[in-house]
Amino acid sequence: MCAIRNELGFTLLDNLLALVILSVVLMGLVGLATTVITGNAISKSRTVGLTLVQDKIEDTRRSGYDYLLTSNKTEAEPYGFNTKNPFFRRVTVTAVNTPGLGMQTVTVTVYWGADAHSVTLSTLLAQ
Repeated sequence: MCAIRNELGFTLLDNLLALVILSVVLMGLVGLATTVITGNAISKSRTVGLTLVQDKIEDTRRSGYDYLLTSNKTEAEPYGFNTKNPFFRRVTVTAVNTPGLGMQTVTVTVYWGADAHSVTLSTLLAQ
């Protein structure tokens, strides 16, 4: 025998509940995507900053100890000094006889984000 069923599909309440659950899941995914994109942007800036610092440190090491330098020296390169990365600036400080006689400490700092973020590395040069 055939049974007659009154169920013709989903009710409006079923559809609304499914829509609410789907919306909550999608909002979570949008939040996650936003966090990942922001994290990637921060990592990229930090990587560029470290690359600019390392480039200057390597240039300084290639040049070697500066025998003509008798007092501390600061070299500031403004924002835009590097055409590929115009939102970064670099400051190089050379301290004479630090930490001892016949030694120079070279500290390179790269700033970005209107100086809100920075990366610093130092190296020692000796006679």
